[in-house]
Amino acid sequence: MAVDVSSITGAVQTGVSTTNSSSQTLSADMNTFLTLLTTQLKYQDPLDPMDTAEFTNQLVQYSSVEQAIQTNEKLDNLLTLTISNLGAQAISYIGKTAQVLGDVMPLNGGKAKATYTLSKDVVSTTITVKDMNGKVVYTEEGLSTAGTHDFVWNGKDSNGNQLEDGAYQIIVSPKVASGEASASVTTTVFGKVTGVASDSNGVYIGLGNFVTAGLGDILTMRDDNYFDNIDTGGDSSGSEETPEAGDSGSEEETA
Repeated sequence: MAVDVSSITGAVQTGVSTTNSSSQTLSADMNTFLTLLTTQLKYQDPLDPMDTAEFTNQLVQYSSVEQAIQTNEKLDNLLTLTISNLGAQAISYIGKTAQVLGDVMPLNGGKAKATYTLSKDVVSTTITVKDMNGKVVYTEEGLSTAGTHDFVWNGKDSNGNQLEDGAYQIIVSPKVASGEASASVTTTVFGKVTGVASDSNGVYIGLGNFVTAGLGDILTMRDDNYFDNIDTGGDSSGSEETPEAGDSGSEEETA
């Protein structure tokens, strides 16, 4: 999926339009109410005047709603500025390698990398890679010990055919002993940041022009040459233990 970098400057139109519409509706309703009120007061029976307390109560309610809408307008403006600022800051990520929570990894130049974290020791682990049509293209046995493990893939299917660059889903299926509680799995994927985009829901980064991820899903940012140095082991793919003392290229935790 391509990333539209120009959209970083776009305002959050949905919330603003809704607030403007509500404000216009309230203004029209308020004018109608005041017209009816003054007309009723003009033609009321002097011997049986209308209850002014009820009019006052309605005016107070209209005033409260109007203040709430004005508050929403200010919050919409603040949200727009916040998203724009986050997007501007995220532009500095372009060219670097991001590690994000998720199970869809970009394959670029025959290189892809992910990690999987097992909550406990298991009997066995099967790693399956699917294309975006749901077709299984590659499987292998993973590691079965608790903790975080790397998965690197050279983009070749189970028959050794090189697949096209694109987005691929990694599925890790642990098997536990009979009677044991199932193990949970958390996956992360790596990709070089190629662009930044924003909409009414937040700011996103593009990974290799094929995968998008929310700014809040970023776990680490690494040097721009990190992804280039990933060793897929020649003609083989495989899982390996995540190094305790860091990988090639520097790493910085994101807030």
